[in-house]
Amino acid sequence: MVAATVKANGEVTIPKVILESLGVSGGGQLRFVTAPDGRILLEAEAVDIRSLRGVLKHRGPPVSVEQMNEAIARGSER
Repeated sequence: MVAATVKANGEVTIPKVILESLGVSGGGQLRFVTAPDGRILLEAEAVDIRSLRGVLKHRGPPVSVEQMNEAIARGSER
């Protein structure tokens, strides 16, 4: 069992082991859900894949799907 303390301003630090089990890291979002029986469930908020656009920077010309597949094939030959 893991516990956390509520600070005077209402903030709670979620223990690392809980964040890891949810797959959440810095900047991640959590959702608190009230179950029909009154329990509170903590869930990792799903990330909209479109929000990741532009996260990775690529310098150079665009790469086609065919070029990506060829690179993958070359890598799997090693």
